[in-house]
Amino acid sequence: MRNLPGFVKRLVIGRALRSEELQETLLPKRLALPVFASDPLSSVAYATQEILLVLTLGGLAYLRFAPWVALAVVALLAVVVLSYRQVVHAYPSGGGSYEVVSVNLGPSAGLVVAASLLVDYVMTVAVSVASGVDNVISALPSLAAHRVPLALGFVAVLTAMNLRGVRESGRAFAAPTYLFITSVLVMVATGLVQHALGHGPLAPTAGYGVVPAPGDAGLTGPALLMLVLRAFSSGCTALTGVEAVSNGVPAFRRPKARNAAATLAAMGVTAIVMFAGVTALALIARVRITDDPCRLTGLPGDCHDYPQRTVIAQLATALFGGEHSAGLYVVQTATALVLVLAANTAFNGFPLLASILAQHRFLPRQLHNRGDRLAFSNGIVALAVVAGLLLWGYRASVTSLIHLYILGVFTSFTLSQLGMVRHWNRELRAGGGPGAAAVRRYRTARAVNAVGACVTGLVLLVVLVTKFTEGAWLAVLAAAVLWTTMRGIRRHYDTTSAELAVTDAGDQLVPPSRVLALVLVSRLHRPTLRALAYARAFRPDQLEALTVAVDRTEAADLARQWEEHGIEVPLKVIDSPYREVARPVVEYVRSMRRESPRDLVAVFIPEYVVGHWWENLLHNQSALWLKSRLLFTPGVMVTSVPWQLTSSSRAGRHPGRAPGSVRRGEPHRRA
Repeated sequence: MRNLPGFVKRLVIGRALRSEELQETLLPKRLALPVFASDPLSSVAYATQEILLVLTLGGLAYLRFAPWVALAVVALLAVVVLSYRQVVHAYPSGGGSYEVVSVNLGPSAGLVVAASLLVDYVMTVAVSVASGVDNVISALPSLAAHRVPLALGFVAVLTAMNLRGVRESGRAFAAPTYLFITSVLVMVATGLVQHALGHGPLAPTAGYGVVPAPGDAGLTGPALLMLVLRAFSSGCTALTGVEAVSNGVPAFRRPKARNAAATLAAMGVTAIVMFAGVTALALIARVRITDDPCRLTGLPGDCHDYPQRTVIAQLATALFGGEHSAGLYVVQTATALVLVLAANTAFNGFPLLASILAQHRFLPRQLHNRGDRLAFSNGIVALAVVAGLLLWGYRASVTSLIHLYILGVFTSFTLSQLGMVRHWNRELRAGGGPGAAAVRRYRTARAVNAVGACVTGLVLLVVLVTKFTEGAWLAVLAAAVLWTTMRGIRRHYDTTSAELAVTDAGDQLVPPSRVLALVLVSRLHRPTLRALAYARAFRPDQLEALTVAVDRTEAADLARQWEEHGIEVPLKVIDSPYREVARPVVEYVRSMRRESPRDLVAVFIPEYVVGHWWENLLHNQSALWLKSRLLFTPGVMVTSVPWQLTSSSRAGRHPGRAPGSVRRGEPHRRA
């Protein structure tokens, strides 16, 4: 099969879509929920576990703080959801926190949010996939040795599905997401009913004790407060991905803002019920889980070989009939799938945000281009590559990756709420003034955003203090580097635009005094004759052929053949004692420019066109190097004169979309 890459691409991604088909890719609410809300919904699978892991550092006695920590997380989630519903209505164009902060607090603050969110989206993919692999291993412990390949394989599948388009990925991921929601709600309801009837579930680890970690026994005062705050900051992973809906408003069906707000509300209520229920059940069932299994007492065997099951797995085991029950496998399968699919929130949020940043010239413009399926393909691939490198570097360990997580999202939360406070202040000061009902609505909205800013700012401070030395400093450093890079990219685009701007078209259309044409020659063959004929067609004021005498015998043979064939174009031979080709040519061209600064030098380079990638390794290296050097010489025009070899003619009979073909980011819409 001659066009095997194209066939594989179509098999994986599907047929290319016309720009006019963009409306058909928009999402109804039932598909938007699994696409944009899978991350906060899936965090139910590990948010409770992260709280318990921190509190058990001090021993079992400190689990009494778990309900209060969970209650604080629930309250914070409710405030953030309410705040982002207002963002969706006030800024429905899809910029989310970045647009809110840029408009109300300035571009630099907006870039802080953008950099933080981009880093957080990468971490969402890494943590979600790693956590999903953990749940797979909980059900099938024999796969533990294949943790990293499993994680990278999941990233590859997610990438392929998202390259097929938002609607396609929504259809594929809807069933696992709704299966997870249903299975968790059934599990919570079953457990609470059993508890109410007086025979609540008991986890397989309920009889184990926990030895406090060294230095964490008998904590009081500031040390105890720090432990609780660490548990709270770990539980706040339940809030990650909430902002993705506000970034993805353009992907919703009309009315976009209303549908996005409804989806956000449904996500918030569902996530709160699931998180609160799992936390309550974990405490009722006396789940025991620690950062080190050797701190568990009463284990039946060697603690070093003891595989700790996740909180969700322990609850399903207790409620559905043991370690080999069908209910356990359903819950674990749904949990593993939704944790992997939680990364889909980032696969939609990252490319959308990167596209907006590229449109504003803070990121390379290629990130604003849509691919065959009208998805932002370059952003999807970039996210997959970076997340894959993180998973490989950290061996797909949730414990190692979690410390880099949630810092960026709370930076976004805090600054966006401050931006919304300023937005409502501006609305209240607007000329003419709104009606009394609108004033009350604006003041209520401002109060919600002000509370949200204070609370999320406090959480951001807690996260910084508790996680900075544990690895969060890497996320801060990555965001700072990205912020600096984006400013540098914008500066480059601004400088380039200023240099390319037309100031006086008349002056810039003045023709050169003369055109001096130069045809580069390595030997006398048909491509050389075509290049000479092509150069003559331009009717230059002066035309000559140029060859570099790397080998003097070959140069002499070329001069003899030139004379024998009676070629009227003069042949200039440049000596090259050090066997270089590019340097003598560039120096000769520059000398022509120095002698006649107002003249234009046109350099024609014969090139082979081949049909296979490996043939490029055998040809064209000198031509490529020469072109790259000559392009930096002012007043010089470089023209490639192609000569198609037989292999290229065969390849041309099976035309596909050219590699790297450029597409516009905003598709044409019918009037």
